Amino acid sequence: MQQDELIGITLGNYRILATIGQGGMARVYRAYQENLDREVAVKVLPPWYAADRNFVERFNLEARLVARLSHPNIVTVHDASEQNGHLYIVMQLVDGGTLRQRIDLTFKSGKAMEMVDVGPIFIQLASALTYAHEQGIIHRDIKPVNVLMDRSGRPILSDFGIAKVLATTQQNLTRPGAGVGTPEYMSPEQCMGGPVDGRADIYALGIMLFEALTGYTPFRGDNYPALAHSHIYERPPRPGTINPAISPAVENIILTALMKNPQQRYQRASDMGEALNRAIASDNLRANYYGTFGIPSYPGQPSLAPAESRSLTLFHCRNCHHPNKPQMRFCTRCGISMNQCPNCGEHNQANNRFCIRCGQALNA
Repeated sequence: MQQDELIGITLGNYRILATIGQGGMARVYRAYQENLDREVAVKVLPPWYAADRNFVERFNLEARLVARLSHPNIVTVHDASEQNGHLYIVMQLVDGGTLRQRIDLTFKSGKAMEMVDVGPIFIQLASALTYAHEQGIIHRDIKPVNVLMDRSGRPILSDFGIAKVLATTQQNLTRPGAGVGTPEYMSPEQCMGGPVDGRADIYALGIMLFEALTGYTPFRGDNYPALAHSHIYERPPRPGTINPAISPAVENIILTALMKNPQQRYQRASDMGEALNRAIASDNLRANYYGTFGIPSYPGQPSLAPAESRSLTLFHCRNCHHPNKPQMRFCTRCGISMNQCPNCGEHNQANNRFCIRCGQALNA
């Protein structure tokens, strides 16, 4: 295998250590920042972008705007610069994989992702988008590979702003009239090359939620025109026909996000997040009630055995009251420690009765 020429060199204050991933427009590296003794992620764009001075100016402007974003579910931008023809942006290192990997691994095992896991991820993403939209920043390329996961299971949205810069670079537009994005997740207005606002991100969030719960995107095709036609004209399939475990409330949320007319979608990402929160709460109540009494919660759902009923016990975050699975150490919505030891500070699982480090009795 050919050695990457950037590995081992230093860009600014950052020594490139290894490749993390390769996207359509950039390569991401793990790097070491010696003056602050920390590892970071460095995204390096191909050299032809640095040759376009107009692009460099727009890139630097957008990087400055994105660097002002401060939200627990948006990747932190530390720096952006250019050196020896390499245009790069430096971000916090998030090393828990991506939502893309999580979706693929789950469905390769023959299982579907559960709403108790999926819901908190998308509620947090909706919160991140609401915040960004309020700052006047639209993502334009929401997709699972751009959702990084930290080791506690917190989703962190990356690649804000870069799609906007690419969209204004005519040399990069290989599809005349089309906006920049990933075809499977592009809104109808993006496919038509029309004006784009935050509701395009909400549409893409709906596509991702459909995929997370079914294993498929609603529209599939071998080429961009076929996918664009589907986004613009075709009605998406009901996700419940693919995964019957999807509740009617969640299905309605997905289909609302996927309305062709932006006026008929959720107008704010927070509206979608709140709807998901209500749906999850309703599903949890239904599962706990029917699991306890062994009655199917909706037609066709098998009754739960006592052991299965016990496995549904959830622990509510003391900060935001969100229900979490017993094995969680940090709340999947707000990120606060679920069961921190008052004696030694160890972050224990939500269901631990005694600290795994010092043995102190806990309040689980």
